Amino acid sequence: MEHITAIGFDLFDTLITLENLGFKEAMDRLVRELQGQGFPVVSETFLPIYRETASDFMSRAREEGKETHNRFWISTALRQLGYDVRPGDTRIAQVVDAYFTAFLDHAVLLPNTLPTLRTLKRHYRLGLLSNFTHAPVVYELLKRFGLAEVLDVQLVSGALGYRKPTPLVFDTLAEQFGVPHAQIAFVGDNLQADIAGAKEAGLWPIHTTYAQHYKTLQGDGVQAAQSGDDPDPPTWSRPVSERQEHSNADVTLIQSWDDLLRLLNLSE
Repeated sequence: MEHITAIGFDLFDTLITLENLGFKEAMDRLVRELQGQGFPVVSETFLPIYRETASDFMSRAREEGKETHNRFWISTALRQLGYDVRPGDTRIAQVVDAYFTAFLDHAVLLPNTLPTLRTLKRHYRLGLLSNFTHAPVVYELLKRFGLAEVLDVQLVSGALGYRKPTPLVFDTLAEQFGVPHAQIAFVGDNLQADIAGAKEAGLWPIHTTYAQHYKTLQGDGVQAAQSGDDPDPPTWSRPVSERQEHSNADVTLIQSWDDLLRLLNLSE
């Protein structure tokens, strides 16, 4: 891969993973904040409507390649319950922030990620391209884990307005890197958004299953309350054994950061 001059990365289940975060905890925070903001909803009534609404918005986002946002899901669900509220309501913004505190509390950096990125940064331009509805959460995590200092480019679908696998977001990554598409490798865990998307856009995809192996070793099933990152809601809980399997012989597979360093001839 001598032609590669820049490397892009997905975020969740590529650099960062969520440990022991279930749908109930995240939604309990959302419902409590709704009640605190003057919407006396009860979980048994609100959650089924919210999940169906989120699914509809996300299905449309995947089809059109345009990103959605949780404020639309929440306000639409509330209107179905008779509340006169719009997506831009400041109360809804507070509810969104409360929901995402669960992600901030349960996010962990995969082992050896920062040392690996520091090694790579000596040889390549590095960047992030993440499908995530609420961009401030991503920026906070990048700062918290020291990733902001090693990533030259930081792109989030919630800020871009478009999401992987649409070629537009990969074009934006290449533009900000300032290098041709064919000189960019892209590392991600999702076969459609990351791998097929990067390949279609003319990048060199690298499929990582590191997070799956890490969670298996930790005995931690995938129980994340998904937010808009891949896989998308409302796939709230799915064990590792049922996750996507790499089957494309034309795509490089890595199971650890050591694999990536060896691939790039950077291992000691």
